[in-house]
Amino acid sequence: MTSGPCPFCAIIAGSAPAGIIRRWRDAIAFRPLNPVVRGHALVVPLQHVTDARTSPVHAGETFRRAAELAEEMTGVDVNLITSAGPAATQTVLHLHVHVVPRTAGDGLALPWTGQQ
Repeated sequence: MTSGPCPFCAIIAGSAPAGIIRRWRDAIAFRPLNPVVRGHALVVPLQHVTDARTSPVHAGETFRRAAELAEEMTGVDVNLITSAGPAATQTVLHLHVHVVPRTAGDGLALPWTGQQ
């Protein structure tokens, strides 16, 4: 888990480097430091919100932007994933949605399915 200033807020403010994919009026999409597959993106609200439970309105807006980004990945299946709290594997305490392109046999397992 991160401590100190929020790294996503630093990216939003332009004071930390990031591979920006898109910026909307309410959210930003960028490449994570350690993508799990090619094309993996994070979508975060511009306003600091700890997680989806903190503000359902921001969660809905952020998922909408993630879905818009996924829609552009024509013909590609995707996971849209968020976590709420450290026990749920949230490492950065700023709401974020992972947009993870998937292909059959990519070997990326979801933690609760054991699916390969």
